[in-house]
Order: sequence, then C-alpha cells, then structure tokens
Amino acid sequence: MPLALRHPLRSTTRLGCLLLLASGCTTAGNYKSQADTEVTQLVEQRRAQLKIPGAFTLEPRAQTLRTRLASGESAPVFTLVDTLAIAAENSRDVQSRKERLYLAALDLTLERWRFGVQSGLTLEAFVDGDSEAATEARGDAALTFSKLLGDGTEVVASAGLDLARSLISSDGWSPVSDLGVTITRPLLAGAGAEIVQEPLTQAERDLVYEARSFERFRRTFAFDVASRWYRLLQTRDEVTNQEVNVKNLVQLSERNRALAEAGRLSELEFGQARQNELRSQNQLLSARERYAREIDAFALFLGLPVGTVLELDPRGLSDLVATGASSVTIEEALAIDLALGERLDYKNTLGAVEDAQRRLKIAEDALQASLSLVVDASATSEAGQPLDYDADRIGWSAGLQFTAPWEKLPQRNVARAALINWTAAQREAERSEDTIRADLRDSLRQVRSNEESYAIQLNAQSLAATRVESARLSLDAGRADTRDLLEAEESLLSASNAATGALVDWVLARMSVYLDMERLQVDEGGILLLEPAVPAAAQARAGRMDVARRDEG
Repeated sequence: MPLALRHPLRSTTRLGCLLLLASGCTTAGNYKSQADTEVTQLVEQRRAQLKIPGAFTLEPRAQTLRTRLASGESAPVFTLVDTLAIAAENSRDVQSRKERLYLAALDLTLERWRFGVQSGLTLEAFVDGDSEAATEARGDAALTFSKLLGDGTEVVASAGLDLARSLISSDGWSPVSDLGVTITRPLLAGAGAEIVQEPLTQAERDLVYEARSFERFRRTFAFDVASRWYRLLQTRDEVTNQEVNVKNLVQLSERNRALAEAGRLSELEFGQARQNELRSQNQLLSARERYAREIDAFALFLGLPVGTVLELDPRGLSDLVATGASSVTIEEALAIDLALGERLDYKNTLGAVEDAQRRLKIAEDALQASLSLVVDASATSEAGQPLDYDADRIGWSAGLQFTAPWEKLPQRNVARAALINWTAAQREAERSEDTIRADLRDSLRQVRSNEESYAIQLNAQSLAATRVESARLSLDAGRADTRDLLEAEESLLSASNAATGALVDWVLARMSVYLDMERLQVDEGGILLLEPAVPAAAQARAGRMDVARRDEG
C-alpha cells in the first residue's frame, strides 16, 4: 500500500504545479490598477469628445483640507476659487457622482470584453480507490477559446488532454487528447449586428450619458457653491452695516445725553435715540447669530468640521461692487436655441428616446422564431499517443436548431412594455424642452429685473446717505429733531442692505442664465461664463428678421 500511494502523490504534485502556473500571479492590487488605467482612459476619451477640460481621478486626495484641519492647520481665507476647489475636494456628492461615472466605464469594459477572444484553462487531478488501497490516478486538462462575432456568430474551440494510470498494475500513463470546434450562428431571432451588439452600444451610450451628467452636475454644483458664498458675503455685509448703524446711534445717544444733562434737549429726544440704539444692538446680535449659523451650515456643506473658523475673502464683495455684473443682452429666442442645442441633460433626454426605440426593435425581434445554424467538428487521438490523430477518428456535424414561436408571452409583454417606454421617453423629451424654455425665459426676466433693481437700490442708497448727512447738519443747526435723523439712519441701513442684496441677486441671476444655456464652465481658475456662440440656424433666422424689418421700412 505505501508503494501504491507514492504514485498518486507524485502525480497530483505535478498537476498541482501546473495549477499554480495557470493561476498566474495577478493580485487584487493589480486588478485594481488595471481597471483604473482602462477606466480612466475611457472616461478621459469621452470627456475630450465632449470638449470637457480637466483630468479624471476617482480616488480623493490623501491630504484634504479636512484632514489638514484635523492635524492642526489653520483654515485659509476662502476666496471663491478656493471655495470651489475645497467643495469639490470634500463633497460627498461629488465623490458619489465620480463613482457613478467610473462604474459606467467599468460596465463598458465588460461589454467590450464579451466581443474579444476569451480563453480558459481547467486542470483537474483525482485519485480513486476502495477501502483497501488507491486504485487509479487520473487527471485532465481543458483549454478553450471562444469568440462572439458582431453578427451573433459564436465560435468555440477546445483542446483537452486526459491522463489515467492504474495504481495496481504496472501499466503507465495512458494520455488521450481531443480537439473540437463549434460554430453557432443565429438566422432569425437574435441575428444581426444591431441586435447582437445592443449591450455594447448601450454601454457606450451610458458612458457618454454619465459623462454629460457628471459635467452638468459639476456646473450646477459650482453654481450652488457660488450662490452660498455670495449669500454669506451678503450676510456679512449686513452685519457690517448693522455695526456701523450701532456706532452711529451710540454717538447720537451720547450727544443727546450730554445735551439733555445741559438742559438744551428734552428727555424725550434723548429717550428716542437711546431706544433706537438698544434696538439696533439687539438687531446686531441677531445678525451675528444668523451669520454664525450660516457659517456652520456652509462648513457642513463643504464637508469640513462644523465649528471651523471660516474667514471669507474680505475683498470679495468690494470687488463685486467695484466691477458689478455685465448686462445680458442676448435675445430670448437665440438663448433658447443655444440651450436646446447645448444642454447636456437635454441631450441625454433625447438619447433616451433613441435608446427606447432600439429596445423596442430588439423586443419585437425576440418575437420571431429561433433558428440557428450549428457546425461542429472534433477529433480524438489514439490512446497513449496524444498527438496522433487518425482521419477515421475525426467527426463532424452540421444542422439547424429551430424553436417555434408558440410560447412567447414573456416576449410579448416585454415588447408591449418597450412600446410604452418609447412613448413615455418621447413625452419626457417634450417636457424637458418645455421646462428648459420656461426656465430660461424666467431666468432672462429675472436677470434684467435684478439689473434694474440694483440701479434703483444704488440710487436709494445714495439718497439715503445724503438724507442722513442733511439730517445730521440740520440737527446740529437746530432745524431738525432727533426723530428725523433716526429715520434717516434707519433708511440708510435698509437701503444699504437692499443694494447689496440686489447686487448679489443680479450676479447670481446672470450666472443662472449662462448655466441654463450651458455656457457656464468650471476649471481650476473658477467659474467661466462663456459668451454664447450663435448657432447657424439662429443666425439664419436673425438674418430673416433683419430682412423683414428692412422690408417693413
């Protein structure tokens, strides 16, 4: 018995070595690196086709601002550009959208792989025996290659080797090999490149859709970040205005106290000034509390620890006041043409209609009978001579496989659902177009209204400042009472806050128009508002309008 056991152990050891060699040395880390390289290349290719700047990386930076803050680093001064970068770096939503884009590209690699040459190697080793001893050692190896062609033809080739040896007799190994090839081609249902390659086609389109969705998300996210940043500047300015108001009221109250003590002013006017001073101080407390609450909310939005001291760029609002915002002069019809031609989300909606139409065609194809041509050939070697193939031992077959379309209720239901989905996709495209038109019309009205409102509020602020100065001079000259100055100060505070709010509203409304037209882009330099390029159809229409005007003249 010991002698019999030595043979199977040596045999299984040899086969075990073959198994180790066949398994390769690819580790989990290598698989990740390979996938990342292939996916990144696909994503960047699609983004380049869409003319989207910047490289794509899935993994977040190891040293984010959040981790640096946790290690004791002080928060930087938050300019708009820095805030955009920090928000994108720390945002959980941004990372989730990156992962969606990555997975879409990963799905495409799988569909491409399905149309490549696929190979497989299987090795097996066994020892058979009974209650007394091992009786036989055997092993087999199978190597397969398969290829799916674009028209649905599938080619499978195989090579096998079987080994067997008796452990009781003195017989040696008896290898037998075999070769085979099978070709299957659908002729009715499932035939044709359009049907067979649909999964690959859809995966390609899904990656394009996700690349567009990711870029659209980046732009809307940047607009959201900018909106929050400007609103924080507005709140901070309201705090500053309130502090100035408190300072002025304290000075007025102290002046009136001194005059009242000298008997030159009534206690009533002193009380009015003191009462407004106290009310303004209370409003200052509320303004500071609101600003602190908004700072915490902003830190949470940026993915930073709540309680982080965020210092906004002190020049942010003053630069905005100095430069203002440019007027939006594009005509409504041209803006809508641009939006319908450029909006990334609308392009995805139109693509969904085409996808639904293709799925309907595929579902209708599945209602046909199944008919396939099958060709098979195989050869087996002589026992003990694995490379000796006799022509008499080669066999082949060719025939047709037919399945009648009798039980097609599942396919019928799929086809009916596909038709409903197609009509639903068409309705969604119409709804999306109408929504874009309505939103853009509203954005254009809003930006023009905000521009006029800002001009009005600037005049109101200037008049309020003049009124305060006039009331202060009149009060010193004895031609006005305290109430006149208090009302003027209150009007100036209200007008200053309104002017800042109108400016921020105007800037954000203008950005919203460019976002609606898909002319807002984001890069390392911040937010870019690209001047619209008028499409050819719109230029032709504008030309016809000009001709009509000349004809009318």
